[in-house]
Amino acid sequence: MQLADLLAARPKGQPTLVCANDGNHGLAVAAAARFAGAPARVFLHEGVPNARARRIENQGAEIVWVPGTYDNAVDAAAAAACQGAGILVADTTDDPNDPIVCDVMAGYGVTAAEIRDQVDFAGLGRPTHVFIQAGVGGLAAAIAEGLSGWVASPDCIVTVKPETAACLAPALAAGRPIRVMGDLRTSAEMLSCGQASAAAVAVLRRHGARAITVPEAELVDAVRVLSAHDGLATTPSGAAGLAGAMAALADPSHTRDLGLDRLSRILVLLTERAWEDRT
Repeated sequence: MQLADLLAARPKGQPTLVCANDGNHGLAVAAAARFAGAPARVFLHEGVPNARARRIENQGAEIVWVPGTYDNAVDAAAAAACQGAGILVADTTDDPNDPIVCDVMAGYGVTAAEIRDQVDFAGLGRPTHVFIQAGVGGLAAAIAEGLSGWVASPDCIVTVKPETAACLAPALAAGRPIRVMGDLRTSAEMLSCGQASAAAVAVLRRHGARAITVPEAELVDAVRVLSAHDGLATTPSGAAGLAGAMAALADPSHTRDLGLDRLSRILVLLTERAWEDRT
């Protein structure tokens, strides 16, 4: 069956898909809704760049602007869904067994499978340490789950958060989401979340993940390092894993605690290209 036939066969009257967004999740939900022939309503906080909002609107979604932080947008989207606005397709939750959030994390897990396949196919040494940026923690949890049993000893997964939005370390320590307050402002906009996802926290704790934070200067410096050495154009959000690795290598207490030495092989992920229009 051709794509046009599939699109024509979509049932009419699909419910609205509702979500909050601070990174790429809203764009994905908007695109999925468009493909399914359903409306989409994406709640954005006021710190989201207009360029990112336009990309979502170009998928046919309605944008709802919410004063405050990403966490305020999450609350607003959940409240709207409870009031009958549509089906909530969240990437964060207070319920560690939330089926939709677990499905979203499973989708992120495709990245882990690709990493395994590409490293093994190339005959490269498997990483000993993975430094992965975290917003609510869903991507980091999916990578930890997907690389479980494959990463070489000491098999260390390290989540990286901006200092101004450091919600993951207290959540991992407490075993439940802890909301940190403040405006959460950071150049790593996709990571400006004040509360981790319970589903992600459960997975990360199961795999013994660690958490470190990095200041703004180091987030920006990681972007510069990539551009200078590899010509890779990314953002502080996209380069946060590298920023965490650089910070750990520069701090003897971190190197001892994480088991980093000259034989370590570090894996980092770049998760965003540089935006040409951030107005």
